Order: sequence, then C-alpha cells, then structure tokens
Amino acid sequence: MGDTISVGGQAVIEGVMMMTPSKIATAVRKESGEIILNVDNFQSLTAKYRFFKWPFIRGIISLFEMMVIGMKTLTWSANQQEEDDGQLSSKEIAITIGVAILASILIFVLIPYGLTYVITANQGLLFNLIDGVFRLLIFVIYISGISLMKDIGRIFQYHGAEHKTVNCFEQGKELTPENVVQCSRIHPRCGTSLIVFVLGLSIVLFSVLKSPIWWINIAWRILLIPVIAGISYEVIKYSAKHMDNSLLRWIIKPGLLTQEITTRNPSKEQCEVAIKALKAAV
Repeated sequence: MGDTISVGGQAVIEGVMMMTPSKIATAVRKESGEIILNVDNFQSLTAKYRFFKWPFIRGIISLFEMMVIGMKTLTWSANQQEEDDGQLSSKEIAITIGVAILASILIFVLIPYGLTYVITANQGLLFNLIDGVFRLLIFVIYISGISLMKDIGRIFQYHGAEHKTVNCFEQGKELTPENVVQCSRIHPRCGTSLIVFVLGLSIVLFSVLKSPIWWINIAWRILLIPVIAGISYEVIKYSAKHMDNSLLRWIIKPGLLTQEITTRNPSKEQCEVAIKALKAAV
C-alpha cells in the first residue's frame, strides 16, 4: 500500500498534518491528552487541469498548494490549543502568504546580496559564490537558532514523528508507535531538502546568469524563484524514488544532513498523533 499512495505532511502545533491525493488530515493532542482530528477532502489543481501536470509547472503548483494548506492547518492546530474554532479567511491567508514571501525575499535575496556587495562589487563568479554561501549560512543559522526555542523544539519533534510515520508506511510496516519510533526521522522528500537544493541550485544558476548591472541581478534572483523551485521539486521527487543512485544521493545529501537540525526524535505519544493523521488521510 505504501508504494501506491503518495503521502506528504507537515508538523503543526502539538500535532501533524498528513496529505494524500484525496485527503488532508490533521491530528493534534490537546493539553487534556485527547487527540482530535480534522479531515478534509482534497483535489490538487494538478489533477484538475492537464497543463498543471506538466513537469516543472506541477512543482510550482504543488509548492503553492502546500503553502496555503500549511497555513490553514497550522492555524487550526493553534486554535485547538486555545479552544478557538475561528478560521482564516481567504484574504487573511493571502496576506499572510504575501508577507511570508516578501520576508523571504528580504532575508534570502536582498540581505545576502547587500552583504556580498560590501565585500566585492565585481558582479562575477566570486560575487555569486559568496552571495550563495551567505544565503546558505543565513538559512542554517536561522533554523539552528529557532531550534533552541522550546516550542519550536516540540514542532521539530512532531516533524520527526511525521517522517518516521511516513517511512514506516512506505516500508509496508504496521503503523504502531513501536514500529514508527524505530524508523528514520530523515526523509528525502522533506521540504527542508527542497529548500537546501533551491539554495544550492541558485548558486550554480546565478554564477552563469549574471549582469554587470546590480538591479538586474536582483531582479533575476526574484523572478526566477518559481523556476528554480519547479526544477528543485522535480529533482527531489525523482531522487526520492532512486535512492540507490549514488549520484542522486550525493546531490540531496546536504538536505538530508540539514534535517538533522529540523527534526528531532519524537516520543511514542507524538508518533501516535502522526499515525492517527496518516490513517485518516489514507
């Protein structure tokens, strides 16, 4: 069964969201110890429209859908801890995603570019390499820093529970807390691996695609984000199916190593929450 159903997921506040081509299920544990579940039917735009199924295009669409779904499920999980059943409106979700995108451009495009410009104004290979290294460092420092926060640490544990549960499912094992905790908390299709690959691919691409005019280089870095994300999605997806290929393993290795930061070993109780979400999604 694990070979025929594509499963994705995300850690939320005190819980896990699991997603299949037909359902989205989010399970959270309340302070009382009760596990509550929210299940919604789902059909991706890639299943509705042929154009969105095309390679590279489907990656952009899938990532956008995950942003929207992730925001909704994260809000729902937070509301359960506060006994609040309120839901974000479409406008609020759009504003939140817009702010997140602008913040990402500031942190991962403008700041690294500005720091690099202080070191060297020569818009050549060295400039782009330094710029790329700054972006990678900012990302690693950021996730390492927030991992020290208690609440984020618990989210990283649920992230580990999500991965372990999906790995258990894809290996065809029975979904029990005992089986799940024994599985790896590293998964090749993780969003962390995708982000790291995007940052790495950006270094290569912008070392070739460069201009002596600084604002053109910044424009390239912003406008090509969807293109780079689409390419990265295809590489990560293909690599996850061909982990026996040493070259592909080497390509995604940095992302797998970074998951050592963004995931932590969960408790059996946390795995129980992830299992409930996955069973509801499939």
